[in-house]
Amino acid sequence: MWYAGLDWSDTHHDVVVIDADGRHLASKRVAHTKAGLETLVQFLEGISGSALKEQMACIIETTHGLLIAALLEAGLPVYPVNPKTLDRRRVPSGAKTDLIDAYLLAKTGRADLADLRRLQPDSALVQELKTLTRDQDALIQMQTRLVNQLTACLKAYYPVALSLFGKLHQRSTVRFLQAYPTPQEAIDASQAHLTSVLKQAGHSKAEQVAAKLFERLHQPQLVADPITTRTKSRLMLALVAQLLPLLEQIAAYDEEITALFLTHADSPVFASLPGAGKRLAPRLLAEWGDDRVRYTSARKVQALAGTAPVPYESGNYRTAHRRSACLKPLRNALYQFAWQSTLCEPWAKDYYHRKRAQGKSHSVAVRALSNTWVRIVFRMWVDQQGYARGIFEAAQGAHAPLAA
Repeated sequence: MWYAGLDWSDTHHDVVVIDADGRHLASKRVAHTKAGLETLVQFLEGISGSALKEQMACIIETTHGLLIAALLEAGLPVYPVNPKTLDRRRVPSGAKTDLIDAYLLAKTGRADLADLRRLQPDSALVQELKTLTRDQDALIQMQTRLVNQLTACLKAYYPVALSLFGKLHQRSTVRFLQAYPTPQEAIDASQAHLTSVLKQAGHSKAEQVAAKLFERLHQPQLVADPITTRTKSRLMLALVAQLLPLLEQIAAYDEEITALFLTHADSPVFASLPGAGKRLAPRLLAEWGDDRVRYTSARKVQALAGTAPVPYESGNYRTAHRRSACLKPLRNALYQFAWQSTLCEPWAKDYYHRKRAQGKSHSVAVRALSNTWVRIVFRMWVDQQGYARGIFEAAQGAHAPLAA
């Protein structure tokens, strides 16, 4: 058996190979180019031989990227480790170089290989769905930043605009602001013109809403000085110009994600979850995956998602705290889903309020609820059956301490 520690970066990668006895066999640095990755694969195969590639364990601190793709394509086994694991193996002097890190990774593989999980790529459909949902989340974060900036801008000179619509990040609001960038322009607009702008934005109740806007705009309101109005209206239009195409792209992502999600065999399982909706159901499937061999029990998923508490004991002191090392996109999807389930699932709502009554914070209560949901989803996923409230309530009644 050989253990290859790979320290990766954007421009180059260092690799150190040791054998089963811990002896240093070889080390190399390759560039992050097509030729460099080909050289790396040839270097590793030159040690193990093409017939014994399964005996070359590649230990690395990432789970994605072109380097990972090259290793998997070559048929080399890859074992990702958490970067914090490497920190605990550093020498007392604190010395750190790329070559030292690669050597420590190789030593970690040799010592802890039995505890490491080999990286198995998701199916092509799940890979695409995962990439789309994560990229859309990044776009939504950009949208949130722009909306926050737009809110601050409108508060400075156009506060009435914040009370006219339920959301700033919707097409009708953005089109209204483009048509009437200052309060005076909005006041001067006729009801018919307001209706026309809303219809062009695709508003389903343009005439009714236009009448309400017309009435609200002609009520007394705060007015900024001319300089503030001129400067801030310019900033508002700049922000809106960025927000509008972003809203359209997010909507386009929704269509693509939904279409892809519905083609997956497990989509009925995740779509049946109460409160998951069109946004959370695809994310739960994408982050959970469809490899039935990956998880041997619900506890494995709970640990990976960070919903299971971590015990801490020292002398007579005992406590439990949140797991920090976890798959954060999966944790976020489960947290959001658990909270949404309290709005439409009676037992979930009761569970949440019971935890709050015990003195738990909102985040702790939601995390505990998501931990319970993992057990339910795991059984649904294994059996490939949709959610049935009656089945859970029967199990909860029979095993109340475990189910709750």
